[in-house]
Amino acid sequence: MTNLREAHAHLVAHGRAASMAQLAGARSASDVLERLRAAADSLPPGAWVLGTGARPESWPERGWPTLCELDSAVPDRPVLAWCFDYHAVLVNSPALRAVGIDGATPDPSGGLIVRDAAGRPTGELLETAALLAWSAVPEPAPAESLACLDRALADLAALGFVEVHDLKSQPWLGPMLAELDREGRLPLRVHLYPLVDDLPAVAAGRLAWESDRVRLAGGKVFTDGTLNSRTASMLHPFADPLPNHPRGTPMMTAAGIESAIGVCEGLGVGLAAHAIGDGAVRAVLDAVERVRPRACRVRVEHAEIVDRADVPRFARLGVACSVQPCHLLADVEALRRLLPHRLDRVLPLRELIDAGCEPGRLLLFGSDTPIVRPDPADSILAATARRRSGEPAEAAIAPEQAVSEAEAWACFGAG
Repeated sequence: MTNLREAHAHLVAHGRAASMAQLAGARSASDVLERLRAAADSLPPGAWVLGTGARPESWPERGWPTLCELDSAVPDRPVLAWCFDYHAVLVNSPALRAVGIDGATPDPSGGLIVRDAAGRPTGELLETAALLAWSAVPEPAPAESLACLDRALADLAALGFVEVHDLKSQPWLGPMLAELDREGRLPLRVHLYPLVDDLPAVAAGRLAWESDRVRLAGGKVFTDGTLNSRTASMLHPFADPLPNHPRGTPMMTAAGIESAIGVCEGLGVGLAAHAIGDGAVRAVLDAVERVRPRACRVRVEHAEIVDRADVPRFARLGVACSVQPCHLLADVEALRRLLPHRLDRVLPLRELIDAGCEPGRLLLFGSDTPIVRPDPADSILAATARRRSGEPAEAAIAPEQAVSEAEAWACFGAG
């Protein structure tokens, strides 16, 4: 198919991920250690070892290697390995020292430093603690960032996409894309969603770079975490929650969400709200219902778990549901272990369409690349079969929520 829209991507991160140790295919914690050790051997002295795509829930251990194991594998340079959801990392002792984290370091606001029974960091960092570690990694040079962007644009264009929405856009991305467009090197349209904190400054300079092919579409906020990290904000407790976080971790207050809508309303742009758990989804819908924005079109990003009572509120409030069905394929183990009592509420696509979310207008498909690959065939499979390729029909998650292939392609804006 061609003429497609990728409604949720991270362009520069997609291109940069190609240069990291690839952990998506790792089958165990020991496999991850071997891949990181091999990556370290290929780098110059002192360079950070970066990995991406780890899926601890799919390994026999259902967890990361220990800090001692990682230190043994790579003792002499900092290591940072992303969980595939980009909300959790594993770092070794040199990286902990580079970030300034030790046993006395308090958890940052909105984050968690996972500790052992003695209170010592295990190397696993969640949410803002993970971002704190990432901030210690040297930034790529502008030429490298441009190469990452070129790579991502080419990859998406090759898959038939003519438009991409970049969520959490860097403040410098608009000018860089505009330069590519002037040089005739921009193969698709790009809509930008920088963080709401950066939005006023980005909007102030938009006249210098905005065009029909590169435009500022809105701001972005994170209202919760993820399922694999057990930080998604849930209405009901996880079957195996983080200590002291039975229903995950809300990342924003109700007042904070309302304020973000107000900022976007004032600038006449939209708002994309990351909300994976049903508690976060409800919080965003509640905020829209209270504020009733006129100029700000709100999108809920991910909406992987949606309570039945909230399904009709999307169309009623005019809120777009921007989902990534392909995540179902990656999240199978986490869903079955952590939310066995809520599997019927996973990506209720059939209910959303039947309640008035028109495919391509109020129900949008994307991938969240580089979280998973951006091949639209993955989301078509997940949306129609509700299970991984080759699995029996009884393995489907919420099969009653399946949609037709035509409806699924329409959610990509196929024409």
